Amino acid sequence: MFLGFRRDRGALFFTVLFPLMFLVIFGGVFGHQSTSKVKVLEIGSVPILDQAMAHGSGEFGKTMKLSKAPDKHGALHKVTKGDADAAVEQVGNQLVVHYSAADQVKSGTVQGLMNSIVQGANQAATGKPPAYHVAAQQVEDDSLKAIQFFTPSLLGWALASAGVFGASQTLVTWRTKGILRRLQLSPAPIPTVFAARVAVSLAVALVQFALFVAVAQLPFFGLKLGHYWWMAIPMVLSGVLAFLAIGMVIGAWAKTQETAQAVTQLVVLPMAFLGGSFFPLDASPTWMRTIAYVFPLRYLNTGMLNVMGRGLGPMSALPQMGILLGFAVVGGLVAMRLFRWDSA
Repeated sequence: MFLGFRRDRGALFFTVLFPLMFLVIFGGVFGHQSTSKVKVLEIGSVPILDQAMAHGSGEFGKTMKLSKAPDKHGALHKVTKGDADAAVEQVGNQLVVHYSAADQVKSGTVQGLMNSIVQGANQAATGKPPAYHVAAQQVEDDSLKAIQFFTPSLLGWALASAGVFGASQTLVTWRTKGILRRLQLSPAPIPTVFAARVAVSLAVALVQFALFVAVAQLPFFGLKLGHYWWMAIPMVLSGVLAFLAIGMVIGAWAKTQETAQAVTQLVVLPMAFLGGSFFPLDASPTWMRTIAYVFPLRYLNTGMLNVMGRGLGPMSALPQMGILLGFAVVGGLVAMRLFRWDSA
């Protein structure tokens, strides 16, 4: 199985080198860019915010774009529509932050900035540190470099393409050429043959992972892995099993290679775009983010990004791994139900 894959130069190119080319292109063009600033509307006079921007404009200006709002109703309407990330007003000594729950990342960033500003105002007013402290932690996405996003997301797309295409085409080819019947009559146990196919796919996925990380860590791209980056390895293996199961379902159902290729394209391409492989889903419409939950690639990309780029702990990847393994189990059962030994 491994020798057959190694001798297929087309499979080697589209499985390993073709996705790696996308990493080089996207990483070279966008690798040193960061995500956009949060847009904050100032309703009326907000002395606390004005003083903070005047004394620390360089620091806050890196993460926040502040503009005046003519009225409260218009400001809240812009936040609701997504044209602004938050609206801020001052009521007495209270700083009120209006935000939308549709974008947890941006709203969390704004609230962290406002907490930091209020803390500074408290200390300036009393001359002493406040009795109560708010731990304002910057949301990772605000400083997330593009290469931190593109490496796991494009790797996820590469794994999805290789897994779905490889499994569907292999199964249809074996059936149409009578190889399945020959295997049934051969001394080799059928479970062993399919297990070898899965093992080769997992091994190739680990090679892809190593290549992507090695290239992205070159000084030109500047990928910086989180402390728990190694948790991406079981994430990759879980994702490959899910994609192989989807490919097996397509291969078990399709009668010809042309049909299998068409259906695979209809699955892989929307999954790549809606799974967050080519652009972050944070800025996408609500309906798009909702549909993304249907595709396993979304969970693989999110899980790898959390441990590789955002620096989250190993426990953050467990829910995504569980969902991917669930896709693998369900897809495997459906493929067994649809499995046929020949094209008749």
